[in-house]
Amino acid sequence: MNQQELESNKNEDAIRLAVSTMKQRLGVIEQGGGKKSLEKVRQRGKLTARERIDYLIDDNSTFTEIGSFAAYDMYPEYGGCPAAGTVGGIGYVSGRQCMIVANDMTVKAGAWFPLTGKKNLRLQEIAMENHLPVIYLVDSAGVFLPMQDEIFPDKEHFGRIFRNNARMSAMGITQIAAVMGSCVAGGAYLPIMSDEVLMVEGNGSIFLAGPYLVKAAIGEDVDAETLGGAVTHTEISGIADYKFKTDEECLDQVKRIVSKLGHTPGAGFDRITPVAPAVPADKIYSILPTESTKPYDMLELIKCIVDGSEFDQYKEDYGKSIICGYGRVDGWAVGIVANQRKMVKSRKGEMQMGGVIYNDSADKAARFIMNCNQKKIPLVFLQDVTGFMVGSRSEHAGIIKDGAKLVNAVSNSVVPKITIIIGNSYGAGNYAMCGKAYDPRFIYAWPTAKIAVMGGEQAAKTLLQIQVASLKAKGEEISPEVEKKLLADITEKYTAQTTPYYAAARLWVDEIIDPADTRARISEGIKAAENAPVEQQFNVGVFQV
Repeated sequence: MNQQELESNKNEDAIRLAVSTMKQRLGVIEQGGGKKSLEKVRQRGKLTARERIDYLIDDNSTFTEIGSFAAYDMYPEYGGCPAAGTVGGIGYVSGRQCMIVANDMTVKAGAWFPLTGKKNLRLQEIAMENHLPVIYLVDSAGVFLPMQDEIFPDKEHFGRIFRNNARMSAMGITQIAAVMGSCVAGGAYLPIMSDEVLMVEGNGSIFLAGPYLVKAAIGEDVDAETLGGAVTHTEISGIADYKFKTDEECLDQVKRIVSKLGHTPGAGFDRITPVAPAVPADKIYSILPTESTKPYDMLELIKCIVDGSEFDQYKEDYGKSIICGYGRVDGWAVGIVANQRKMVKSRKGEMQMGGVIYNDSADKAARFIMNCNQKKIPLVFLQDVTGFMVGSRSEHAGIIKDGAKLVNAVSNSVVPKITIIIGNSYGAGNYAMCGKAYDPRFIYAWPTAKIAVMGGEQAAKTLLQIQVASLKAKGEEISPEVEKKLLADITEKYTAQTTPYYAAARLWVDEIIDPADTRARISEGIKAAENAPVEQQFNVGVFQV
């Protein structure tokens, strides 16, 4: 076995281990609040959040989960909040792509933590951008009171959910609420602002104040069913439209409603009969190096993703540190913008570092993005970027100007953008390659991703210099041993903040995915985007030439 084969095997082993770790962690998350909580739900004759989704979606169809790692390793003082207490994503119901949002009642009775709010808003945002019908499977105790100040009053907090309900209704996006458990206080507005409301007898309830609060406020003794159960709201208040004995009967009616939805014109993105890549997807495992500083050929990865492994490069011999070109993913026409990670030779004969954006690369990518908007071709960004080139030569050549040109094009792009963070995603490179701040329709990370303002080694040394200077200013003497310990502590903390789990917990990315699933995720994303016509015109505004 030669050195290249040894390296390939080493790479494959490392990524397969990373994927295995990710799936193990996901398995724990899928247990929600734990076995005891799951058992309590079943004792009440209820399905769990994930069981409800499994029953609702079509047989042998795909459920594209979003935000399963939301709140991962957060809120330890409250026992954690797996998946932010909500299971959500895109599933097929009666043959239609729908956004499904299910409260997980096994996690603090489905109460809303700050990340619960952020996740629900992200799911609604995806539905609004892609004109997807929304199905809410409601079973929540409302705002988690110990953290109410972080979830209740601000613009991107709990109340924004109901504002979005109203906006989606005005946009003609169907919303269906199946109330299968508690729905209290402000949360009671969500089903009532949906198009149709279904309730399960004995478990579903809707009221602004529960029996205990009613007793405390006005002295009235009333039970939950009388106050706001399915019979009350279908026969007396008229708030709900249907009542059912079981979760399954309720979900069957949701399927029937969705089956009768009308169809609207699509965006018109080009699709032909799909062809599998000539290079199998799992070849990715052996291509990507175990160390993020090592070079590799991004073109080899692209061949594992595009149909027939066919890719037409745009300006192949110019701006080589960014690869641009046209291909197809599962039949869909796409424009791909990707960081080239191997050393390349510039048009002046100089060697350029892989993963760095140079002046000519930024200029090329900006022009390519404009072309894709002109042709109505969705964009796919493959990020493995350490940032823009620095130094006097680049500054004098106007790297800031060229970088701004690229950021301008990304910002004003009107075709769908899907971002995959493969490896490094540092600083302004994250921005230029369509990071979360630039409104990608979907943004995914591989388990190998690293997201930060700069690389760990540079950042740690910079922070160390600041800390040492501060200590010396206070008159403290810093020995080499102490300095080494400080550097190790800073590096450990900083490195922990660059992992894909840290990013996914805070919803900087929608999901951490197996690299072999990249093609399927891109295809599902474009299929979702096809539901929403591209109505805006591409306009980059003012920029320096």
